[in-house]
Amino acid sequence: MPTTKSAAGHGTTPVAIVTGAAQGIGRRSAELLADRGYALALIDLRDPVETIAAIRGKGAETMRSVGDVSREEAVENFVRQVFDRFGRVDVLVNNAGISLIASAEETSAADFRKVLEVNLVAPFLLSKACGAKMLAARKGSIINVASVAGLVAVADRAAYNASKHGLIGLTRTLAAEWGGRGVRVNAVCPGWVKTEMDASDQAGGSYNDDDIVGRVPMARFAAPEDVAQAIAFLANDAESGFVNGHTLSVDGGWASDGSWESLRLRKR
Repeated sequence: MPTTKSAAGHGTTPVAIVTGAAQGIGRRSAELLADRGYALALIDLRDPVETIAAIRGKGAETMRSVGDVSREEAVENFVRQVFDRFGRVDVLVNNAGISLIASAEETSAADFRKVLEVNLVAPFLLSKACGAKMLAARKGSIINVASVAGLVAVADRAAYNASKHGLIGLTRTLAAEWGGRGVRVNAVCPGWVKTEMDASDQAGGSYNDDDIVGRVPMARFAAPEDVAQAIAFLANDAESGFVNGHTLSVDGGWASDGSWESLRLRKR
C-alpha cells in the first residue's frame, strides 16, 4: 500500500524496521509486514536489494541501508534517517545475528565478543535508539529474534548460547521498564530454521538434517514463514496488545520435550 502523507509531511502508514533483512527470517518478515500494510526500513551488512524488490512489488514504501548494527554511530544514523524519511517508528524487529560453532575451550575472546556484539549489543543499541522515539509517541512494539539456544544449552555454542540467553534477559528488562509507557518488548525463540545460516553451519560438518528432524517433536525444520508469522503477531497491537516480556517459542516443541531419542521417535 502506498504511504499517505500527513499535514506534517510524514507518512501515516505504520513503519517497521527489520535488521538482517537481506535473507532468511529477516527477508520473510519484511515481506509479511509489507503485506500487512507497513512501510519498511531495512538494514543489513549486505545490500537487501532482493528484499526491497519483493516488498516494492507489494506496493510498500521502503528504504534500505547497508551498515553494521553493532556500531552505535551506524545505528544512530540509520534511525535518524528512518525518522527523517517516515516521521515515525512503530515496530522494530531485531533479527540480525551470527552463529559460532566451536567448543568453549577453542573459542577465542575476540570471537566470543564478536558474537555478543552482533547478537546482543546491536539489539540493545537499536532498542535504545528506536525506544526513545516510541516512548515519546507512547506506542511501539519491539521484537527480538532470540533462539531455542536462549532457553536451553546446545553444546559447542558457548558464545551463541550466551548471546541469546542475554537477549531474552534484555527483552524482559525493557518490557518491565517500558511497558507502562506504551512500548511492548517481546522475543521469538526459533528452533532450527532452513535458511542460509543453516546451510553455512551444516557445511562445517557439525550436524545434518537428520540430527535436527530427529530432535524436533514436529519432525521438521522451521521455515522462515513460521517465524515471520510469530513476529507479525507480536507486532500487531490488535492481536497481541497485552503481550509484553514474553518469549514465544517457534521451535516445534524442542525446548518442551525431555524425551530420549528412542522414546521421542517411537511416538511418531
